[in-house]
This record gives sequence, structure tokens and C-alpha cells, in this order.
Amino acid sequence: MNDRNSYFSRKLHSLLGVIPLGLFIVEHMLTNFSAYEGGPEGFKDSVAFLNGLPLVFFLELFGIWLPLLFHGVYGLYVAYQSNLNTGRFQYGRNWAFTMQRITGVLTFIFVVWHLYQTRYQVMVGNVTHEELGGLMHDVAHSPFYLVLYIIGVIAATFHFSNGMWAFLVSWGITIGPRAQRISSYIWMGVFVICSVMFLMSLFAFRGDEFKEAASTALAWANLV
Repeated sequence: MNDRNSYFSRKLHSLLGVIPLGLFIVEHMLTNFSAYEGGPEGFKDSVAFLNGLPLVFFLELFGIWLPLLFHGVYGLYVAYQSNLNTGRFQYGRNWAFTMQRITGVLTFIFVVWHLYQTRYQVMVGNVTHEELGGLMHDVAHSPFYLVLYIIGVIAATFHFSNGMWAFLVSWGITIGPRAQRISSYIWMGVFVICSVMFLMSLFAFRGDEFKEAASTALAWANLV
């Protein structure tokens, strides 16, 4: 890959991480948090609202799936090409650089698996949109999946938050040590808030009210 194509690919990879994927993770966080705030009905209403948007197939195709495919696959290539020097340079930003690559790989694996467990099962007719809350109840009650989801959620929120810090630097928005230091505090706060909200949502799915909403059709995944 020549330098010009590499520069363009990296800029596109960076931009797609913010628009639309950054917006998607915030939307996903708020949708899931409705399970904590509103229980099964609140979550069901949020899912129904999203699936009732006009041209939702094309919104997901061009706003989620294709950007996610490029960002994820190219991100794996970038992680493979990266020179991780944490053993030589023990300072914060270098550790953040290393963790950005590691969490990128973990996030890609987690997102693919999560989509298989949810969106793909809806697409093939194993689960309806109305049964997603029940499916997540069964996921959250499996110790194995619960641990994987906790790891995946923390990896994804760190990758998003630290990626936003890097985006602001690489696009010349935060210039200078002071601006970058303030930005790091802000995005660390975002990481904590997003992680807590996702985890609160995940544990909300463990509630008995979601068990009552579960369908026997969810037994296909051996999660009950």
C-alpha cells in the first residue's frame, strides 16, 4: 500500500470511528440503558422506535454494517502493523496506544459475536425484536457470557473514548500539550460514564421482569 493510499485509508478509518460508529455506540448505549430505566417495556419501545425509522435497512447498511466492516478489518491490519513499545517507553500515552490496539481486536471479536447472537438471529427468524430483551436476560444469566460481555463492553468503551482523543489530535483539533491533557481527562470521564451505563444495562437484563418476557424460542442458543 503506497503512502498516499495509506494516508487516505487511515483518515477514513479514523473518521468512520467517529461518524457513524461513534454515534452508533452512543445510540446503542442509550437504547440498552432503557432496559435499566424502563424495564422490558422501555427496552421494547426503544427497539421498536429504531426499527420503525424510515429506510432502516439502508440506514443500518451504510451507517453501521459497511463502516463497521471497513473500520474493523482495517483496524486489525493497523494493529498487526503496529510497533508496541510499552516495554521500552513506560508512559501513559504509549500504554493508551497499546491498549487502543488490543481493545480494537477485542471489540471487533465481541461486536461480531454480539451481532450473531442478536441481529443475525432476528434476521433468520429465530428471535423477534420483541424477544431481544428475553434473549439478553438469558445471556446475562450465563456466567460465561456475562464475563465475556463485561470484557467486551469495557474494551469497546475504552476503544471508543481513547479513539476520540486520538481523533481530535490527528485531525488538528486539540493542538498542544494543555489541550490534549484536558481532552484526555474529558474522554476518560466519558469512558467511565459509558462503561457504567452499559454495565448497568447488562445487569438490568438479569432482572426477573425480563425472565417473564423471555420466550421458549430462545432455547436455540442453549442459554436458558
